[in-house]
Amino acid sequence: MPKNYLILFSVFLFAGLVACGEVSPVPEAAVEPADDTEDRIVTLLFTNDVESAYDPIPAYWLDGIDMIGGIAEMTTLIENLRASEPNVFLFDSGDIFTGALAKLTEGKLSFELMITMGYDAMAIGNHEFEFSVDSFQWEKNRAPFPVLGANFFYAGTDHPFAQAHTIIERDGIRIGVIGIMGQDARTAIIPSYIAPLDVTDPAEAVQKSVTALRDQVDLIVLLTHQGKTAPMQTDAETDPRLQRDIDADIGLADAVEGIDVLFAGHADAGTPQAVISPANGTLIMQTYGQATHLGYLQLAIDGETGEIKKHDGKLIPVESNHLKPDTRIMAKLQQYRDAHADIFAKVGTIDGPLIRRYIEESDMGNLFADIFAAAGDADIGMAHSGSLRKDIVQGDVRLVDVLDAYPFVDSVLVKELNGDQIRRALEQSLTFERGLLQLSGLEMTYDLSQPKYSRIVSLTRNGKAVMDDENFTVAAPGFLAEGGDYFTSFAESEVIRDAGKVSDAIVERFQSHDVVSVPPRGRQWDISESAKE
Repeated sequence: MPKNYLILFSVFLFAGLVACGEVSPVPEAAVEPADDTEDRIVTLLFTNDVESAYDPIPAYWLDGIDMIGGIAEMTTLIENLRASEPNVFLFDSGDIFTGALAKLTEGKLSFELMITMGYDAMAIGNHEFEFSVDSFQWEKNRAPFPVLGANFFYAGTDHPFAQAHTIIERDGIRIGVIGIMGQDARTAIIPSYIAPLDVTDPAEAVQKSVTALRDQVDLIVLLTHQGKTAPMQTDAETDPRLQRDIDADIGLADAVEGIDVLFAGHADAGTPQAVISPANGTLIMQTYGQATHLGYLQLAIDGETGEIKKHDGKLIPVESNHLKPDTRIMAKLQQYRDAHADIFAKVGTIDGPLIRRYIEESDMGNLFADIFAAAGDADIGMAHSGSLRKDIVQGDVRLVDVLDAYPFVDSVLVKELNGDQIRRALEQSLTFERGLLQLSGLEMTYDLSQPKYSRIVSLTRNGKAVMDDENFTVAAPGFLAEGGDYFTSFAESEVIRDAGKVSDAIVERFQSHDVVSVPPRGRQWDISESAKE
């Protein structure tokens, strides 16, 4: 039924949890029913970009929080809210895969945990295709909840790959739920892995589902996985250089009338409170991803008109020190870890921490680029910052640490590229749209104060200038070699050789050295005035 959003207004802002014993209390009901006893309260919980982040991590970037995250701890928080809040629904906006156990089970574990957590629906994200279209198509049969993708079709046909929308009814409340993925997210998949599918215009697909659902439900919730790709850096939440916007979601909400709520993913653009789209009044929210916060949006709906009279949206930090882990989740995690106990074996030692940085030269990036160049017997090695997913601490390194740091299944591929192609790839890198390429065998200075695609000041190899017509062998993961993440110049040449799986090359380096040294930095320099400050 149509809604009049002119009366929407916020009643509460972001609120923290108060620790009490081992189990964190839940927030009090945020939206009190109005005088009219017919008003209904609906509590919508949501996650996005969990990406198999199952364990708590040190919250070194946040004041007042020691440890944050953990899927078992988040489940306890969800169950506390279900026990205290009215009419609770739980949604996810995609990217449930990534990491060693997801890789080894091709996503089975991710679905198993979501079953236990009681999700009502999810949208498909780009990481769901890490193991191929066929693998995901099969594994999503495991889910008892709808796995939604309204704009996925088998290539060249109008045959849908996934369910477009669903209706969830509970205690007399009917919610229509739609899922879509955006075009940017499509480019964050190994091109050959997504080739069997077309990802069509989101607005057209959403409009079709809204038209089918609008007059039959109380609310329409749209789950999106779109916008700019999130920066892969642990503390990105508090680094203003890395903040993503939700412009794509605002634009979609304003392009399609009738969407009440939009829960977004892909950009990890946390919204401490609901953002209201200017044209249609859609309430838009997104978490920072990696299971560090649980999204919360509570609505008061007029029992007679169906209008949303009040709303309260916030992100609740998963303060794992104050949340007792859910025993069912812990049991499932242990079951799968026991079944793959070999991944917890030591493969080597590192003499310092390997830290990821998204738009800077990084220790992990330098080492991995060196490894790729050596594995491919190539002049140059390149690593993609967006593919580096977890820091590695100093000391003993386990197989699981390697697989979590680089969780993808592509190979180290060697191509011959000329200086012009390399330069174009590096200029794309310096837009920071998809992070900085990490280098081995090259030295680069750049100036970020210059216009995009004109930022390289010097590019040398062993101190000698790289000429545009000079040819080099370049080793890079298959994702880059196929031209993924807009690095299209890689796709202009053929593969010379396949040097084997990326993770195998990294493991071999650790196994063949008593202690692996963190390479010194100094391969890439920003010489702009701002960098000198």
